[in-house]
Amino acid sequence: MSKKQKLCALALLLSICLVITCIGCGSQKTSSQTSAVTGPDWAPKLTPLPKEFTVTVGMKQVVSDAGILIGMAKGYYRDVGIKIEAAQFNSGQEMINQLAAGQMDVAATVTASGLFNAMSRDIPVKIVADKGVNLPGKGYYRLVIRKDLVDDVKDFKDLRGRKIAVVGTASLDEIALVRVLGKGGLTLKDIDMQVIRAFPDMLVSLANKSIDAAMVIEPFIAQGMARDILYPWKDPSEYDPEAQTALLVFGTSMTKNPEVANRFMTAYVKSLRDYNDAFFKDQGKPEMIQLLCNYSVVKDPKLYDQMFPIGLNPDGFLRVRGIEMDLSWYKENNLLKADIKASEAIDHRYVEFANAILGKYQK
Repeated sequence: MSKKQKLCALALLLSICLVITCIGCGSQKTSSQTSAVTGPDWAPKLTPLPKEFTVTVGMKQVVSDAGILIGMAKGYYRDVGIKIEAAQFNSGQEMINQLAAGQMDVAATVTASGLFNAMSRDIPVKIVADKGVNLPGKGYYRLVIRKDLVDDVKDFKDLRGRKIAVVGTASLDEIALVRVLGKGGLTLKDIDMQVIRAFPDMLVSLANKSIDAAMVIEPFIAQGMARDILYPWKDPSEYDPEAQTALLVFGTSMTKNPEVANRFMTAYVKSLRDYNDAFFKDQGKPEMIQLLCNYSVVKDPKLYDQMFPIGLNPDGFLRVRGIEMDLSWYKENNLLKADIKASEAIDHRYVEFANAILGKYQK
């Protein structure tokens, strides 16, 4: 072989080595990138979405919205590739209208005839998770009475003839009042029901004595007590023990996109567990209160110690019996356009996915 041929062969050999080296480096880079695409520390088995997805959530930004607020504050939704766009509402019915119209992705709300009637129109809207239940001594949705009526309204039958406010009709708000009255053998015909669309306005009405009682949630119960204008009266678990008081609802954009829906729910359930750790296990409670002060409408840290803790299932599952009871009431009052069963309205698959990722909560 000539000297020129030897040089050509050597150059070819070097070129081949360089190509192999480059391929090897490329393979190593790909492998490194693949290993980096893992889930967050709190859910290592769940990889984030490849592209950030914005989810619009309707809520009142109260403490029962902890599953959303905590996840926003701690970055759980961001960790799985979701950006939360919060939309604040005064009533659940307003949320349901936008959800059914496809203008919102998730609603933190209550049952209402409008919700079930949307389902009867084949709109793929589903009730997917718990957002508030009554626990003994920790009732979420409570009948309160004016402070000056404590000696006059001692039992359920004493509600007869009273002006009692709810935030909405044809919804769980009205149903909850019906159940209170039922304990005294009363119906809506035995009282003067008032509709006041916002809980803060109910406190004003109690203060100026234009109403006698109201169905109220926290933090407005604690605020009213602090201002000495209301009395919390009886424990809701006494008159509404099986209620599924508030719930999380997925709109069409979520039910048709399980990759997003499952990741959203996993972050939601993780947030519910953080809430339970803080308020029922007293683990990191001061930090949790500060977090909620930053993200909820309740800005006074002292109120959190005065409020009745909201029951939130750390595994996210709903009380099916409570929704069945609501459906029965809507049917009895001819508020449904079709016969909807609880099994058709509820979809636990997203909560089941979240529990498979996170494991069962250790109480």
